[in-house]
Amino acid sequence: MSELALTPRQTADFELLANGGFAPLTGFQGAAEWESVVNTMRLPDGSPWPIPVTLPSPSGEVGETLRLLGADGTVLGTITVEEVYERDLRHEAELVYRTSDEAHPGVAALYREGARTVAGPISADALPGHIDAVAPYVLTPAESRQAFAERGWKTVVGFQTRNPIHRAHEYITKAALEGVDGLFIHPIVGETKDDDIPAHTRMRCYEVLIERYYPSDRVLLGVNPAAMRYAGPREAIFHAIVRRNYGCTHFIVGRDHAGVGDYYGTYDAQKIFDEFDPEKLGIEPLMFDHAFYCKITKGMATSKTSPAGPEDRVFLSGTKVREMLRAGERPPEEFTRPEVADILIEAERSAADHASVSA
Repeated sequence: MSELALTPRQTADFELLANGGFAPLTGFQGAAEWESVVNTMRLPDGSPWPIPVTLPSPSGEVGETLRLLGADGTVLGTITVEEVYERDLRHEAELVYRTSDEAHPGVAALYREGARTVAGPISADALPGHIDAVAPYVLTPAESRQAFAERGWKTVVGFQTRNPIHRAHEYITKAALEGVDGLFIHPIVGETKDDDIPAHTRMRCYEVLIERYYPSDRVLLGVNPAAMRYAGPREAIFHAIVRRNYGCTHFIVGRDHAGVGDYYGTYDAQKIFDEFDPEKLGIEPLMFDHAFYCKITKGMATSKTSPAGPEDRVFLSGTKVREMLRAGERPPEEFTRPEVADILIEAERSAADHASVSA
């Protein structure tokens, strides 16, 4: 049996196909599904699905069974190749990412994959492994649903993030929690941009924040093994569907969800939900404006609740925060909890020391 080594992104996709996170998908998509998803954001049967889940490969022929190796070399299972086709990568980029610019990380990753694609159902013998910091929080959709039921939660709001949770995130998650039984903090731990904060550091931030600033009986921390696409509006729908599969009834959509650079409008990821039938989507989005610390009201707020002008709002860009951390400066408490700042400063210092030794 021939072997196919999966990239980190493909390994993450395999895990979500295998564990039910990508339901109703049971394998990597063929040409008809690819075309329907790219052009209509729906599967051929009309079900919402905004981003293709495909398996680019230079090898594999129709009728062949390929053994799939995870990014770490572990045998994960097989794919039965039912179709081999060529994707129009530029067309996919322009519709899914709204740009064909190779400076966009999602577009760059798409182009690196190549156009030749194999498709077919998968069979899983194992799920990918995860680093020690992540492993305790890996839940399948069946396990998260069971955890919600054991807690008596009938309504659960999911929160997607690829960053540490700062005060603005804390504010909107707690505002959402006021209207449901439980909060599922469900960060992405698959492949992200090089300048995103690593998963092992982020997990420590989530742990200390939940321990000290959230009601422990109303919050559950899990992880989404997916890789980031940075597809903005389409990825907001994608993230919502995955959280539906994990058992959430509601999903937080904030400012520039899954965005990068200036490719998407600030609230495009909220507007796109108007294009979908809520019943078919199966999860209710909760829309939030950009949150900040208001100097006038002395608390977290948004433009909907605060009279403050720009000069009375405390907001720091990710770039500014990284600059402060590199300099060993603690971001203001209005922006991030001190315990989180301590973890980030130490991680930045360790990374700098490591880089110095390597040089």
